[in-house]
Amino acid sequence: MEERSLRITGADKTFFNKITSTLTRILIPTRIGINGMLISMKRNNMLKAFETYTSDSGNYDNEEMEKKYDAAYEAYLGALDKYVMDSIYKKVKNNTASEFEKNALSRYYEVTSLKESEYIEYKYRKQKYLIELDYQGIKVENKEKLKEKYNQFYIAKMDTLYKAILKNYSIKVADNTNSYDSSKEWIYTKIFYTLEEYIQNILSIKIEANQDENVKDVVSEYEKYQSYEVGKLDTKDTIEKNMILLGISRKLFTHSLPLIVAEQCYEKLLKDARILVQDTKMAAKRERAYSMLINLIEDYNIKLLSTKVYWDTQKEKDAYKVFWNRYKEIAKLKETDFIEYVKQKEILFIKDDMKKLKEGKIDYSKIATYYKRKLVDYGAMRQIKTSFKSEGKYIKVKEVA
Repeated sequence: MEERSLRITGADKTFFNKITSTLTRILIPTRIGINGMLISMKRNNMLKAFETYTSDSGNYDNEEMEKKYDAAYEAYLGALDKYVMDSIYKKVKNNTASEFEKNALSRYYEVTSLKESEYIEYKYRKQKYLIELDYQGIKVENKEKLKEKYNQFYIAKMDTLYKAILKNYSIKVADNTNSYDSSKEWIYTKIFYTLEEYIQNILSIKIEANQDENVKDVVSEYEKYQSYEVGKLDTKDTIEKNMILLGISRKLFTHSLPLIVAEQCYEKLLKDARILVQDTKMAAKRERAYSMLINLIEDYNIKLLSTKVYWDTQKEKDAYKVFWNRYKEIAKLKETDFIEYVKQKEILFIKDDMKKLKEGKIDYSKIATYYKRKLVDYGAMRQIKTSFKSEGKYIKVKEVA
């Protein structure tokens, strides 16, 4: 009897497991439907509060409207968070999720993994993630009025979140030192990644809408960036792309990514570019890398240092003033003798960069030699024999510029 009872119990357990599994699969879509309605309701409340809060009407207490908007926004995010855990998580667990849902849950865990180590970043990135998740769903719906209303909120909120994320990185970069620090490499990577995210996801929408006056100033830079979106990028392409991202950031994120931080980002790119030039073996590729480095030096000096107000020392300020005056003199040649203009500008950049090569701990001896050859070719440096024959032997001497 005991043996028979065990057999029956085992059979019943398997049977009930199957029923439970089937019921779970049936109930998940229902839960999604419930969450969908809840999200829709919370979203509508939030959008109404946002519209009232951002309205130009003087009939409302702005502080009170801000509180109502904040409360509605918090409730909206709560509904989205519940949707991820109640619906997407269960669908992935029961192997009924789409690729989009699998990726969504994977990204959710990436964001939440920041909570313990980088709470401030986690706080902003989680909001960004949840809003983006809902935005993807709204885009496929055929509700033009909803899309229009949500777009206004989406752009405004994303601007705020991206600025907060970049400001958090800026604090980390500026901490303790205002010079390039290799131990902060990961922060520079995150800055460039975040800038690219913004340009792909938000700036593209703003340009398409053509409603923001500030965006018009960066359209040409954005078009340059787009050329780097296709195909696999090598190191040179990546540095050039990041150079464009920094150029755009100087117009869109001047407070979130202040000059002192942008300067260190440029220095990081200059370091990478110099190493690329001196490590590239093929002559043609090295020349292309060198041209990119010259463009980067110009960007750094013209777009950033020329706007710098506070310098660490008077000596640095005076040195840059000499450089800037010479650059303006050379610029006069642009209309009358373009070839000479390019040549003199390149000589100026090389000589200026050669001074900076000695300041860091990196061995730049190879690129220094490369620079000297360029100056000799341009007639800006005399080539002195580095050896002489004495008593039948060649004796090397130090090269003199």
